[in-house]
Amino acid sequence: MALGWIDPQDYSFNAFLLLERFQIRLMLNEGGWRNDKSEWCRSMGVALTANPAVAWYLKQRCPECAGLVDALMADAPTSSSQSEITEAEEYCLASVEDFVIYTTPERMEQQCEFIREWNPERLFELVYLVGKTVLDVGAGSGRLTFAAAKLAAWVYASEPVGTLREFMLDKIAKEGITNVKVLDGLVTALPFPDNTFDVVMSGHVVGDDWDNEIAELVRVCKPDGWLIDCRGDSPGDAPSPELLERGWEEISYTGSFGSLMHNYRKRVVK
Repeated sequence: MALGWIDPQDYSFNAFLLLERFQIRLMLNEGGWRNDKSEWCRSMGVALTANPAVAWYLKQRCPECAGLVDALMADAPTSSSQSEITEAEEYCLASVEDFVIYTTPERMEQQCEFIREWNPERLFELVYLVGKTVLDVGAGSGRLTFAAAKLAAWVYASEPVGTLREFMLDKIAKEGITNVKVLDGLVTALPFPDNTFDVVMSGHVVGDDWDNEIAELVRVCKPDGWLIDCRGDSPGDAPSPELLERGWEEISYTGSFGSLMHNYRKRVVK
């Protein structure tokens, strides 16, 4: 499904030089092509052949995918016009627009409606944050992190994308924020001891591997703490039966677009 977060004409194909290893692996193995694998493979082969520095980077940054990169280039047409190359580059950029927008985090507040239209009060309605130690998993550009920091004692932002971590660190330095720490970490391997946080929150993160991801959130949360799934406002937001089946409570509200939105929470029992 197209997100509409970027205009690929605004980006260089060199944006792929800022991808992390896990993003490259996901792109090449699990769905960069979305609904048309053959067209994606053809376009990526054309674009990589025309951009050997990007091909080199993808292979060096993610060596387990080097064979896939070579195969895409080997199957590409032997020659392409500049217009065909540009079309292929734009197709590939649009196919992973969620990764591409992360290379320009300063644009996210305006280009991603789930941030632009979101009211921080929606987080505060879900959980009491005053004086708490909080973890934001997959913190992105800091939507939840900086909202929580207005009330919490400490907020730790775990984010595996370097450009997003740097954006948050720059904001912390610029605004003199003293109660936020930014760290690397995936939802399935959080860099914290057991039973560390009063509140573990996320949005648009859990869902690729429900049970293992939730188990990791539970691991780092204190007994009687809270897990929070606070998604932001997006038109067409769908409820999560997967969370309801796992005992989460659903809190619905009418969002900024006039659509019914769904947030979730669960108290941790250990």
